[in-house]
Amino acid sequence: MKRRSFLTTAAVAASASIAAPAFAQSEPKLNWRLVSAYPKSLDVIFSTATMLSDHVRALTNGKFNIQVFAAGELVPPFQSADAAAAGTVEMAYMPPQYNWGKDPAWALGSSIPFGLNTRQTNAWLYYGGGNDLLNEFYQRHGLYGIPCGNTSAQMGGWFRKEINSVDDLKGLKLRVGGYVGKVLEKLGAVPQAIPAGEIYTSLERGTIDAAEWIGPYDDEKLGLYKVAPYYYYPGWWEGQSLIYTFVNADKWKALPPTYQQAVRVACEAVNANVVAHYDHENPQAIRRLVANGAKLRLFKKEVLDACWNASNEVAAELSSGNASFKKIYDSQVSFRRDAYLWAQIAEAGHDNYMMSLQREGKL
Repeated sequence: MKRRSFLTTAAVAASASIAAPAFAQSEPKLNWRLVSAYPKSLDVIFSTATMLSDHVRALTNGKFNIQVFAAGELVPPFQSADAAAAGTVEMAYMPPQYNWGKDPAWALGSSIPFGLNTRQTNAWLYYGGGNDLLNEFYQRHGLYGIPCGNTSAQMGGWFRKEINSVDDLKGLKLRVGGYVGKVLEKLGAVPQAIPAGEIYTSLERGTIDAAEWIGPYDDEKLGLYKVAPYYYYPGWWEGQSLIYTFVNADKWKALPPTYQQAVRVACEAVNANVVAHYDHENPQAIRRLVANGAKLRLFKKEVLDACWNASNEVAAELSSGNASFKKIYDSQVSFRRDAYLWAQIAEAGHDNYMMSLQREGKL
């Protein structure tokens, strides 16, 4: 990973080197602070913020420095964007869904149940007007947002008991938040909002019955397989999970255009890198988890169908009373329709055949 990061940073730096003398004379020296919603122990998802900082420093010939702080070092993880909006710090790195409690429209900047996959999300953001729609919303909260990382499709979580029917969700205390929490409430579950660092002890003590986090590599680090053996998939609530870099809106407007572009370019580089990093780490992590006792289980179609119906009910309810939610949600759903029409022709056709070869032991 360090070699790949070095090469990426070197390439970014090289692209800026031609104009270095003029740049160095004309632009101010800045020192900003960024708070991450993630702890250092989750190395992939935390390193994305430090990678962003490295790229910006390289692109600006060392004149724009961003100091990165881990979750809890300056502010609690769920308050990261608030700190940037208030001007306590200049930047925050977090999934927008952490602000669900302030307005459900925040969740649409991360993922929606049964939503777009990673590539489709990027297409919607960069070419389908998605990021412009989201920034109309973020601006009202004193922030400018830039896509800057994606965990891709997540797992469905760790359960202390098997889920064989929709009835098994009734009364289930599940560490999950935001949008999907409202969906699961309709099916009788009891969602709990718990930071990453408290998930293991909550499961171990029986405070919760199940928990979702991200995927094999990060879940392994949290040790969840030791206290909840049933590992379900797919994570229907997060076919991808987008993370944003948020900048204080006034600070962003005052930033020299060259520095704004440096941040945008760095975020695009990081957005691609973190996907590749997880795609590299997760295959081996899932093997280790199974070897250590994790029991993989596929959610039954009956359960997925019930969740799909409940999800559509929640979306309709939220859309009826929240214009911002409706505007962004309708754009995603419209894009989803055509995106999956195309995906089943080319991508899925190729992948399904290759997966059949894998099952037959021919790869």
